[in-house]
Amino acid sequence: MALKLNKTLYRTVIITTFVAMNALIISGIGSAWVFLNTGADRTSMLHLEVPMDEVYRPEIHWSNLENPGRPIEEQTLGEITNDYLNAWHVRNIAFKKNDYYGIEDFYTDSARVRLYDNIDLNIKNNNWYKRTTLKHNGDIDFYSTDGTMVVFKDHNVEEYQEIYTGESLLHKEKDTTSYHVMMLLEDGFWRIRHLNEIENYIDTVKIADRNINLTLEKIKNLKGINYYPKDSPWDTFGKKFNDSVIDKDFKIIKKMGLNSIRIFVQYEDFGKSLVKDEKVQLLKIVLDLAEKNELEVLITLFDFYGDYDVSNWTLTNRHAEVIVKTFRNHPALLGWDLKNEPDLDFESRGRERVLGWLKQMMENIKRWDRNHPVTIGWSSPETAVELANQVDFISYHYYREASKFKDAYTVLENRVPDNKPKLLQEYGVSSYKGLWNLYMGANEQEQFEYYKEMQEVLYQEKIPFMFWTLYDFEKVPKAVAGNLPWKSKKQHFFGCLDSLGNQKPSFKILSNIKGSN
Repeated sequence: MALKLNKTLYRTVIITTFVAMNALIISGIGSAWVFLNTGADRTSMLHLEVPMDEVYRPEIHWSNLENPGRPIEEQTLGEITNDYLNAWHVRNIAFKKNDYYGIEDFYTDSARVRLYDNIDLNIKNNNWYKRTTLKHNGDIDFYSTDGTMVVFKDHNVEEYQEIYTGESLLHKEKDTTSYHVMMLLEDGFWRIRHLNEIENYIDTVKIADRNINLTLEKIKNLKGINYYPKDSPWDTFGKKFNDSVIDKDFKIIKKMGLNSIRIFVQYEDFGKSLVKDEKVQLLKIVLDLAEKNELEVLITLFDFYGDYDVSNWTLTNRHAEVIVKTFRNHPALLGWDLKNEPDLDFESRGRERVLGWLKQMMENIKRWDRNHPVTIGWSSPETAVELANQVDFISYHYYREASKFKDAYTVLENRVPDNKPKLLQEYGVSSYKGLWNLYMGANEQEQFEYYKEMQEVLYQEKIPFMFWTLYDFEKVPKAVAGNLPWKSKKQHFFGCLDSLGNQKPSFKILSNIKGSN
């Protein structure tokens, strides 16, 4: 009897285990099928170390989907697009690391051979590449009836690359190349079979001329200020955002006789390449309030950004594209300032790398917004000669003795194009003369004297200006001023109003705006 019970128990366990295992298998197959047919990011199953949105996001536009084969479905086009861009990304990584890893996921057997040969040659010559593409323009030629093959052209692909031997940069180049592409559907993924260069496509549609002359005339007459709310310096769009406070400040600025403000958009704070909608809405509120108070706004992008690496250009482009396209038609917008004091990154990041990033970013912003001028906020008059022929107006900062400003301005004026406005985008002096700046600092009366001398030169020479800043700040982030008290303490006292909102002597001279509205 015991033996019979044991046999029955064994049979029950075996049958239950068999049923459970089959259920798990069927469930797994079903989940995979759903995963592959819901538009989910299938690259998570492949050799990509981080999500594509975080590393590579070039523009891609499909201009023609009609073809002799079958109509191409929207979901299928999305899958082809994802796998095609993933193939470019993996190729870029392969040439950077000289490693085959991941290539087989996005290229068929025959297409891999050429890539492997190139990697082997690079290893032999001790070369490696940093590469990226910024823009793709697809045009479908053929999509097979069985849905397993697609042929298309990718016109005028904007490519950038840096060539290294060891750690030494040998050469960098920008190129525009067109490709004829064949992709095959294998194991649920689109893989590149052919990627051959063809003659570039010549677009016969004339790009509209830029319309910035009226704005440049406005810039010649700017009387403005660099603005942060007093309780949230370097964090305008953070947790302490208060539209009532900002509106009140804008009324003060307008009453002072000023006509413009400069504000700052931080790359990370706004979500990097995936710009946060809530931040965009806060920026819109600020622009709306500026319009209400008849103030024009110069927006400085990429504050606290300091990478510039060509591998990440697509990410910074997507960030800028969202912001520029969202606000390019806002009535309060005056123009775009690409970056605050990028020359301070020359030593740590390399001058050529920083300038290369600025050049390509400037080209794209001018393409996305043809009605507003673009500038760069250089840290000194001497550095403002950089890219002077490419920017629409010159911007520079000055934090030295007022008595030496005119000479520095004259030197700048003689070194840059005559026809471009030259904006003194930041200037000022701290009124801190406490323990840590007892001998080097200025008190409030000396701050007044500084501005008196500066304003006299600015009006005599008809130089547009934006001074630093409205308020003294009780707290200044360490990222701005560091930890050393003799450096950080003075950053608290640049305002013409103290941290309680009381007028300092300098408020009077900065409010005495000649020819103000």
